[in-house]
Order: sequence, then C-alpha cells, then structure tokens
Amino acid sequence: MHARLECKHLTVAVAGRSLIVDLNLDIAPGSFVCVLGTNGAGKTLTLHTFAGLRAPAAGEITLCDSNLAELSRKQVSQRLGLLLQSQIDAFPLTVMDSALMGRYPHLELWQWASEYDRKIVRKALACFDVADLENRFVTTLSGGERERVALATLMVQDPSIWLLDEPMNHLDPHHQLDVFNTLQQQSASGRIVITTVHNPAMAMRYANQILLLYGDGAWEYGPAEQLLEPQRLERVYQTPFDYYRSDSNKQKVLLPA
Repeated sequence: MHARLECKHLTVAVAGRSLIVDLNLDIAPGSFVCVLGTNGAGKTLTLHTFAGLRAPAAGEITLCDSNLAELSRKQVSQRLGLLLQSQIDAFPLTVMDSALMGRYPHLELWQWASEYDRKIVRKALACFDVADLENRFVTTLSGGERERVALATLMVQDPSIWLLDEPMNHLDPHHQLDVFNTLQQQSASGRIVITTVHNPAMAMRYANQILLLYGDGAWEYGPAEQLLEPQRLERVYQTPFDYYRSDSNKQKVLLPA
C-alpha cells in the first residue's frame, strides 16, 4: 500500500494547553522522521493523534490517501502500526503468540493463524535478535527483550507507516544500533518511519526528516541537515548544544555543550 501521511492545520492539546498548533505535514514514502522535544512537549500525544487513538483539537489527518476519521480500526491497522512507549502484558502469552497478534489485521474474523503466519513471525523475531525466545512467556523477559518482541510484532503487522514512541527504551547500545538500522531499511523500502527520540546524535545518524516540537504550540519540520543545528536544539531543550568530532571520525555529532 502506498505510504503517505498528511495532516492539515492540526492542533494537539491536552488539559486546555495547546502543545502543537496548525501542524501541516506531507510525509512521503521513504521518510525517516525523528521527533524531538522535551518531556511534555507533545511527542507521544502527536503519535497517538496520528494513529487515531485520540482526536485532534483541530484539523484533519490523511492516511494513505484516506481520511483517518473515516477508516475502521482494521483499515487503520493495515496501514499504520504504533509501538507504545511501554508494553503492558495482561496475559502470560508466549513470545510466538504475542507476536502473532501483529497478523490480526490481515486475518478474517475467527480465522486462525496458519503456518505461513508463524513463518512471518519467526522471520521478524530473528530480525530483532529474539528468535530463541519464541516459547518464552513475555512476562519473563527483560525490558530490552520485551521491547524487541514488540518491534517484531510491528514488523509482523507490516504497515506502510511505522510510528514508534521511544523505541530505544531499555535497549543496550548494540541493540539500539541494530534496531535503527532495521528501521532505516524499512524507510528505504518505501515505508514511512516516524519515531520519537531523545538523542539528537541518533537523529543525525539516521533521520532524513526532523520534526521539532517546542512545547508552546510552535514546531518546525524539514530536512535533518537543516534543522539539526545547535541554535534550534538549544531552543528545544533549553540547554546549549555544540558539534563534536573524534580524531578518528569525520562525522560530527550534536551533544549538550
């Protein structure tokens, strides 16, 4: 399915406070978008609004050329997948059964998952380095293992648009890089990846588009090489930033000064 996410004059508000005002985006296939902002700036609320989990205070969202408000939840889940900031497991499912839930949007009512579906799950589990956990209960996993199972479930869902809320939560540096390399491959294949991050250095390394949220209604969206610069990040985080470069590495990195 053709990946595209548009929003027109979108306002995101909570408790009478407008966090984002008049947001206008047209995100094309192949976009890897990192969303940066302080705690409380509206990053999570924006992703939930894009996913249709909450109504915008104003404006509208178009998902793969269809008005989000007019789509059924199954139609939305065939187009868009959301990784939540934390995973809540109400039942002690195995990793296989948990990841199989990603296939539900592609199954008919009362249809059971097939061996073909299980092959899809095993491939996704291997992609996120949790293939050996297939028969473990999710309630026995570490935070990082559970996060990678959730990412595999999103891959099993196979949406055109991936929304991820702090996917680096609980991950060690090795798996952070592995996960972001995989997300970059997804965007390179024509999907849209939109992820919140707290590390501008990771955004510099992987994103081709940036959404900066200033928390007072203001926002900026554009190419990463244009928006990831010290003055803008200082405005976002209220702390100085500067470029750093190691002697052996030609790539400069933005870090708090």
